[in-house]
Amino acid sequence: MTELDRYAYPHRVLHWLVAAVLVLVLPIGLTLGYLGFEGAVRWFGEPMTNLLYTAHKTLGVMMLILMTLRIISRLSFVVPIHDPPLPTFQRVLSTSVHHLLYLTLLVMPVIGWLATASGDFPVQFFHWNLPGLIGENEALSERLFLVHAWLGWVIVVLVALHIAGALFHWWIKRDGVMKRMSLF
Repeated sequence: MTELDRYAYPHRVLHWLVAAVLVLVLPIGLTLGYLGFEGAVRWFGEPMTNLLYTAHKTLGVMMLILMTLRIISRLSFVVPIHDPPLPTFQRVLSTSVHHLLYLTLLVMPVIGWLATASGDFPVQFFHWNLPGLIGENEALSERLFLVHAWLGWVIVVLVALHIAGALFHWWIKRDGVMKRMSLF
């Protein structure tokens, strides 16, 4: 496989950084969403719960930065073609999943930021408070947090489809598609 058959190195690095952040941010977010603040305090204690919320927000901001860079990278470098070309169904499914992943992984942190700010909670990146972007509005905050939680499950499904597609190419088709995004 030549370098022309692979994604550009910066794009591959960003892919795996996004994957690493996602492996951390999704379980934290789904757990906090399921337990709520009071439930998390009962399970983990208040200091750990506060740390988990700060970590989730920090990882969310990191995701927003990484996805912005990924979109710039995707638009800046040539996307390698599939050789041989994918059947129409696989191409449409693959393209749809990729575009939806890009969209949800970019929109999700923005909605989280807006939900947090409108709930009058600090929007944190590590221990720095970021601007809230909008004022306090409890009703809006509740709706945005519902959308944020729902998008979390949409991302779980999209990631499962993405991984299933990758494993299909790696284990069944054995067509080298996995090398297109590998770091080495």
